[in-house]
Amino acid sequence: MAEPRRGMLAFLAEDTKWMQKSDILLGIGVVSVVVMLIIPLPTFLLDLLLAISVMSGLLILMIVMFIGRTFDFSIFPSLLLITTVFRLALNVSSTRLILLQGAAFDGKLIRAFGQFVVGGNYVVGFIIFIILVAVQFIVITKGATRTAEVAARFTLDAMPGKQMSIDSDLSNGLITEDEARKRREEIRREADFYGAMDGASKFVQGDVKVSIVITFINIIGGFIIGMVMRGEPFEVALRTYTLLTIGEGLVAQVPSLLITTATGIIVTRAVSNENMGKDIGEQLGSQPRALLITAATLGVAIIIPGFPKLALLILSLGLGALGVILIQSQSEEKEKVQRKEKEAALREHRPEEVTQLVQVDPLEVEIGYNLIPLVDPEQGGTLLERITNIRRRSALDMGLIVPPIRIRDNMELDPEAYSILIKGVEVGRGSLQVDKLMAMDSGEVSEKIEGQEFTEPVFSLKAIWIKTDVRDLAESRGYTVVDCPTIIATHLTEIIKRHADEILGRQEVQKLIDSVREDYPAVIRELIDDHKMTLGDIQKVLQALLRERVSIRNIVTILETLSSYVSYSKDPTFLAEQVRMALARQITKSYVDLANMLSVITVDPEIETIIRNSMHEDPIEGPVLAMDPDTHATVVNALLDAYRRSKSMGHAPVYLVAPQIRRVSFNLLEREVPSPVVLSYNEISSSVKVEVVASALLGSAT
Repeated sequence: MAEPRRGMLAFLAEDTKWMQKSDILLGIGVVSVVVMLIIPLPTFLLDLLLAISVMSGLLILMIVMFIGRTFDFSIFPSLLLITTVFRLALNVSSTRLILLQGAAFDGKLIRAFGQFVVGGNYVVGFIIFIILVAVQFIVITKGATRTAEVAARFTLDAMPGKQMSIDSDLSNGLITEDEARKRREEIRREADFYGAMDGASKFVQGDVKVSIVITFINIIGGFIIGMVMRGEPFEVALRTYTLLTIGEGLVAQVPSLLITTATGIIVTRAVSNENMGKDIGEQLGSQPRALLITAATLGVAIIIPGFPKLALLILSLGLGALGVILIQSQSEEKEKVQRKEKEAALREHRPEEVTQLVQVDPLEVEIGYNLIPLVDPEQGGTLLERITNIRRRSALDMGLIVPPIRIRDNMELDPEAYSILIKGVEVGRGSLQVDKLMAMDSGEVSEKIEGQEFTEPVFSLKAIWIKTDVRDLAESRGYTVVDCPTIIATHLTEIIKRHADEILGRQEVQKLIDSVREDYPAVIRELIDDHKMTLGDIQKVLQALLRERVSIRNIVTILETLSSYVSYSKDPTFLAEQVRMALARQITKSYVDLANMLSVITVDPEIETIIRNSMHEDPIEGPVLAMDPDTHATVVNALLDAYRRSKSMGHAPVYLVAPQIRRVSFNLLEREVPSPVVLSYNEISSSVKVEVVASALLGSAT
């Protein structure tokens, strides 16, 4: 038994190898089709190929009926072309043999269609052939071609909306990156399929037209060859060549009709995950009352004189029985569901699952119902697309991986209000007028424009609401005009910058580390794998940088610096200062002008001494200040006075202090100045020119 078994396995293995080389077989097949147009075929081979043609048509029709989604059969357009050329090659080969052999032609399949199918009557055969061609060309082919054109047009037009819907689901966290990629691929495949079907359907039209031409050529050519060249009587030539031609035409039209029907089915199918038979059964059987009404109508028709009573009776009883069975089945299913619900209610009460209720989103935007059009792509809303760009821009500018931002409507908000929340706590709020635009004075307004005054929610600047039709007028007068989605997007961007350190969680840090692990394994191995720093330690350092709006995109340099200094101290404040010095060129570049000039505010050495003497180390917070209230007020007033003088001169205030007090100086100013910039002498690149525009002096505050 071992040897036969091995032989069978070897045969299956060889068969698998041939299946894997199907591309070679396909190439040989296509070349053979071309050869058939030139070299005469023996009749037994012609019968085999004609049978293969009929079989392929039936097989394609069955596959089309059993697939779930149309683009799952993506090779159908190419298969349509190949089978069409194959049938035309068979037409040429059979025509050659019929005209050469005449009455001696021994093609079994063609003679069977000519003799048995049409009863040997060439007139009946010709009529049936014309009817088949008319049905195929006028009804099926024309309808399928038109449907393919419309489907291709609508599929291509719907692509942008589908892409935006995927981006929306991705930005809201409803799907993953892999799911989004898979859905985009399905959309592309669907568009490619219907685009190809639009062109491939033209082959079907051409195939039908050529069949008619070939049939008339065969009959006329047969008359000429039979009567002139062979000297056959008119009746014999007419009967012989007409029957053979009609038989050949019917043999060709049967697979053509099958494939044309498959074409019509595949372009008219709705999107479904089930096969066509199951869809028909479920949808037609979902309304048993319709079956009963139809059965009753057929039953009444029996009494009409002349109607076929037996046929109508059978149909009426059949539909009625099917309707009753479906009603009973639905009733049993309903009772089964109710019984399960009762059983579930009688079971022991289980504690309610409240895990989802205590979870909060890292970042979310709540909107009133009047602002919903800003989010809905079907109403022209662009906010989802802008949020996707915000996440991308945050990664480029700050190196921050912003988690998916969830957008939801909140009926408790005012209809025109929106709220931005971080971990469930509101950090920003605003109110918009969807049908209007915001206009702000850019400082170059030549003439005022009428509008409703308000304070814009991002930077608390004065602005006015204007109608959309006066946008060009407002811009021509020097106003900066902004639409509502831009307001929310700008507000959200500013919130992300201000609270980047809160948004950065351990999961985001892990993603940053994973992104460089493959290219810089030595850095990761030395710092993390060797347990020099934990994920939480690295998170604290990155949060300290983001708190002062220092980009962490150069994560490799940051990790290398941490690896170099972690042996001295694991204090996040100390490590963050070392990283800042390593990123000195990056930091100073953000604040220099086009001439590479850095305008700074210096601090009186006496103030620096006061700050230094007031510092002490906290075991948790690191360096902190401990000043009496009067000293604290004096120092802060001096720093704020320099800040105001620098702003009045048109400079962006940048404080320059000694490295030892840089961090505590930032902490001192953070509550008094929006997003203060405090640099140390060690963070100034040697190529940068420094210009002192103001100095913070004791006793100078006004």
